[in-house]
Amino acid sequence: MTSVADIVAQMQSKFNASAAAGLDLTFQFNIEDGDNHYVVVKDGACQIHQGDAAESNVTLIMDSETMVGIMTGETDGMQAFMGGKLRAEGDMMLAMKLGELFPV
Repeated sequence: MTSVADIVAQMQSKFNASAAAGLDLTFQFNIEDGDNHYVVVKDGACQIHQGDAAESNVTLIMDSETMVGIMTGETDGMQAFMGGKLRAEGDMMLAMKLGELFPV
């Protein structure tokens, strides 16, 4: 099975720089049964870090299975949110941008 670490490593190669033009955002991923990560999107580039960001625009809270499913396209993010498997804190509209920034 694909792990959260595998997914995080793949995010850099999936990054859509054209969708990030003019953005300056931090996405925090709190994984309930694994390591937390955060993604900084700035000036058309992204940096991925393990741990917790000092500040984030939106924090997404889920278990590792949900994270892997959403990032591989096996799970619909909106359905996970509506079903309580994904919670968001902060600017929830920014969570919708993740699909554009990291297309499946």
